Parts: sequence; C-alpha cells; structure tokens
Amino acid sequence: MQLSFDPEVESFRDEFSAFLDANLPTEAETLERPRSVSHMPDWARRWQRLLFDNGWLLPAQPPEFGGRNASILQQFVHLEELCNRRIYHSFNPQGVNIIAASLISFGSDEQKHRWAVPVLKGEKTASLGMSEPSAGSDLASLRTRAVRDGDYFVVNGQKVWTSGAHDADFLLTFVRTDPDAPKHKGISVLIIPTDLPGVVCRPFASICGVEDKDFNEVFFTDVRVPAENLVGPLNGGWGVANGSLGHERTMMWLGFADRIANMIGDFEPHTPLEKDQYAAMIMDYQALRLMGSSGLAKAARGESDVASVSVVKLFGSEAELRASEYALTAAGSDGLVHPSSTGPYAHMNLDHYFASWFERHARSFSGTIAGGTSEIQRNIIAQQVLGLPRAK
Repeated sequence: MQLSFDPEVESFRDEFSAFLDANLPTEAETLERPRSVSHMPDWARRWQRLLFDNGWLLPAQPPEFGGRNASILQQFVHLEELCNRRIYHSFNPQGVNIIAASLISFGSDEQKHRWAVPVLKGEKTASLGMSEPSAGSDLASLRTRAVRDGDYFVVNGQKVWTSGAHDADFLLTFVRTDPDAPKHKGISVLIIPTDLPGVVCRPFASICGVEDKDFNEVFFTDVRVPAENLVGPLNGGWGVANGSLGHERTMMWLGFADRIANMIGDFEPHTPLEKDQYAAMIMDYQALRLMGSSGLAKAARGESDVASVSVVKLFGSEAELRASEYALTAAGSDGLVHPSSTGPYAHMNLDHYFASWFERHARSFSGTIAGGTSEIQRNIIAQQVLGLPRAK
C-alpha cells in the first residue's frame, strides 16, 4: 500500500520544506545540547518560537496556538518531513505534544493563555506528573493527595520517572482528590509550578550514564496550589488522562518507523544470520508503515478506530526493540563501547538517536512503556479488537 496525496497536501509539504530550507538553525548555532526533555537551550527556544509564529509547531491547531488548522494528512506530511530530515519536533516534547495540547482541550481560556501558549512559544517548559512508585501503568492506583483548603489545594505525595521535572517550570500533575470514590473517579489534574514551596525535584541517572539525568523523583510536602490551577472538572482527571495519552499516541507509530529506518541505515550486516535479521528489520518497517498508513487513511475519512491504534503502537515499539537488539548483538563487544557514535550526527535531533548501540538498545525499551505499556496494549487488543472476555 502506497499513500498518495492530493495537490493541496503536497503543496502543504512543499511550503513546509521551503520554510525548513530557509530557516533551519546551523550546526554552529546548536552547540549547546538539551540535557533533559524540559531543558531547552536558547537556540531551541528561538527555533520553536519561529515554528509557532509561522504555524508550523502544531499544524492541527488554529494560528493562536501555533498552527494553521491542518488536516490529518497535512499533519502527517509535516511530521514525515521532520523525520526525513532527522529533525526533532520539539525539545520539550511532553510540554508541546501532551501538556499544552491537553490544556488546549481541557483547560480554561485563562489556563490556555497563561500556561499553554508560553510552552508553545518556548518561554516555559513543562513535564508530566503521572507515574508514582506504586502506580506506573496503573494510573488509577495513584496516591498523591490534594485536599481543598479555601482557595488552595494542599498536595502531599510523590511522583517518579518524571522526565525533565528539575528543568521544568511546571508539572501537569495527577492527584487524588476523593479517596472514597472508585479509583478512577477520584482523580483530578493540577498545574503545579516547580518553584512552589514544598516541591522537591531529585534527578537521577539512567542506565545510559551517570550524567544522563532526565528522570526525577518529585516530592510534594504541604504544597499549596491555587484552586484556579485545577484543569477540567474536580474528580474528572481520568478523562483528562485519556486525552493526554491520546495526544501522546497520535501518529506515535511514525516515530517508531523513523527510528527503525535510522537503524536500517546505520546497521551493516555481515553474516548470514545478520542478513536475515536485517531483512526482518526491513519487513517490520514496511509492515509498520502499511498498518500506520491504513489507520491514517481511516482517520482522513473520518472513521474512528481507537483500539487499532494499540495494534500499531504495540507492533512499532516491539519492532524497534527487536531491531536494536539485532544491531547490538551483531556489533558484539564493539556495541558495548559507550559513549560512541553509530550514525551520522544530526544537529537538530537528539544525540541518543546516533549514540552507541548499547544506548540505542537500552532506550528502545522505553517505547514499550511510554504511552501505554505493551501489556496494557495487549489487553486493549484482546478486549476491544478481538472481543475476548476479561479474565476472572
């Protein structure tokens, strides 16, 4: 299956491509590298503001939110152009693609312009406060409490794996506001600035190195959050959560396909087994694009098939994991040399996209977790796609 686009979509692509040709920062301008998903060097902030001002940041949104009311197919070619050029969409990806998009969907007008627009313009950065030590994939089990006290909520609890929290200006935080309600009905969402008294962010290193400090533990101790920072209805956080993850999953398959394509370009097979594995990588890549394109065509026709998104997400994340394992295994002991470079440097991309095979494989596991774990995706597919009963 090969997608073809009408002249209007191709004209949209050409306009964006010309914009990139004329405005892309040079390698010399991007020497300072982002240190977390909520750290944006000055050049990245300027670049994002330029995208915003010209309607190329979130094309699906209206101009006031950095877009141009683009169709689903126009959104696709926008992302495809970025992938083809190895350009990372935003160096505050959670802030732009999940948090700002969620505030536009669920926030008040004041919240949209006070919190979402500054993130979109690169003036503020934001991180997502969902996971907890006892509530990773099971958001409904979260324990961080928020108790109403006059014009404030008083927040106590802990988050973990909060990417970029130590560099973020605020956290979109999921809290329990009704401990007596069923688990998924007692959750609310608060905008919590990280400079409020009682908020402590503690970054910790990942498997990729002691200096790779993106993950955080975040502690809330009697943090007084203005009640006006409540996003959506009180105890209505479950709907906001589903919307937030929906923003994260939109065309997520294209990111998996992009990274697999990079590995196909960077991996050089030698033995018969490695050549078979290389062929499997290519077949997985083509299958992923086929399934993703089929879903895209349905969306363009206005057909809703939410459950099938789980099929593509599951396949794409697992295919990336397999591909990186093939490459690491084929490299042998050289694949464990870290840090090192295994692909062409792309100054507008994340450095780990062309890092050591060890790091590329280690990071590929996150795709099977972020946006809904593989286990959760299999449950959705079993129940909503295949119609299988729940286990008793």
